[in-house]
Amino acid sequence: MFRRDWTGRNPVSKCIIGSLVMGADSDPGAPSAVPWRKVLYERQPFPDNYVDRRFLEELRRNVGVRRYRYWPVVREAGLVTQQLSCVAAFLTLWWYMYQGQLYPFTLLLAGLLCALLGYGLYEALGGPRTEGRTRLADLQSAAIFLAFTFGFSPVLKTLTESVSTDTVYAMSALMLLAHLVTFPYAQPSPPGSLSLNAALFGSVCLASRLPGALHTFAMVTCALLVFALWPCLLHRLRDRAPRGFPWAAALVSLGGIGGLASQSPGGAVLLALAQLALTLLCPLLLLWLQEHKDNIHGPWDEAEIHEDLSRFLQ
Repeated sequence: MFRRDWTGRNPVSKCIIGSLVMGADSDPGAPSAVPWRKVLYERQPFPDNYVDRRFLEELRRNVGVRRYRYWPVVREAGLVTQQLSCVAAFLTLWWYMYQGQLYPFTLLLAGLLCALLGYGLYEALGGPRTEGRTRLADLQSAAIFLAFTFGFSPVLKTLTESVSTDTVYAMSALMLLAHLVTFPYAQPSPPGSLSLNAALFGSVCLASRLPGALHTFAMVTCALLVFALWPCLLHRLRDRAPRGFPWAAALVSLGGIGGLASQSPGGAVLLALAQLALTLLCPLLLLWLQEHKDNIHGPWDEAEIHEDLSRFLQ
């Protein structure tokens, strides 16, 4: 006895396209005296791949497909471009320190001012707080991090002494690329552990090539502000101030381009072209591909159990 499994587990159901073309109603030798029934276990005088004309009545196309609009997609693409600019801005600051054009005290002071302004804006926007977290707890966490980072700065400075500079730069580039690829753009607050760890690892590798331990401390602190705290503020802006979010993302993007232009005009041009492509062209490509989307659903799909089975687990 053959088993006609219409849930897609039978190899016959995998050849459904052939069944669509070779319906037995068009076969002169197909029996017509006995009505065909779509049942799982029953001996019937029909071939195993037999279907009648009602088979295509259950055909459905593009069930549950989400339709996108251009400008909302452009707005969400701003997260990608601003994160790319954050990496460019961090590399620019590191290059300034490496060349001796930026002092660590200046970077620490600017980072402190940005942190205070960002924290004030974060609190002003409101929103749910983690249970048990207060402003005093946030201050304690920041103080502990700064103390540990400052204490371990000499260790971080000598961390890659036995590694060649080319290897350090290659590891940093790879880690920053991994940060961009694994960054949770849909939910950037808090940043994903893999993305944040990759960014911090790349930052430590670069900071270890700076002249002194204070430079390393300033660079690691800057990396925390750029890769850990800024995404949290940006996510709060997107949720609480949707009109201000595009302006903030555009400001960061322009800042990254401007900073890179001060050191490498050609790199700034490439960054600007990449941002334009990600922000304007990729959404167009997505909408064009969506027009050609054609998913078919029918009786050959896997069976879905919609009944509540929780009572069997009690």
